[in-house]
Amino acid sequence: QVQLVQSGGGSVQAGGSLRLSCQAYGYTYTIYYMGWFRQTPGKEREGVAAIDTGDATTYYADSVKGRFTISQDNAKNTLYLQMNSLKPEDTAMYYCAARNKPNRAKLLVNYEYNYWGQGTQVTVSS
Repeated sequence: QVQLVQSGGGSVQAGGSLRLSCQAYGYTYTIYYMGWFRQTPGKEREGVAAIDTGDATTYYADSVKGRFTISQDNAKNTLYLQMNSLKPEDTAMYYCAARNKPNRAKLLVNYEYNYWGQGTQVTVSS
């Protein structure tokens, strides 16, 4: 089992920055990929970014490419999402996720992930 505990988030004006953190506990050696997802009311949870925990290769949704950076600190078992140049449309509940599937397919698809953090709200005002 893996537990994910998130921190960070909050409210910021458009153009500002925020950083999210996600610390993993338990059988972390079973995790091949981790990701960040976001969800707004009435919409499906969408993938924002993902990272290969082995070689740190990163993957991004087009909507955040160049503005968001996913990274990891293996010594701390912690995943980060640095969000810059935030826009009002980035407002959502953000979730970190982990998966123990080794194949590199559908990395930004929510149902491919086994474990989820508790979520944290990000609000960007115009």
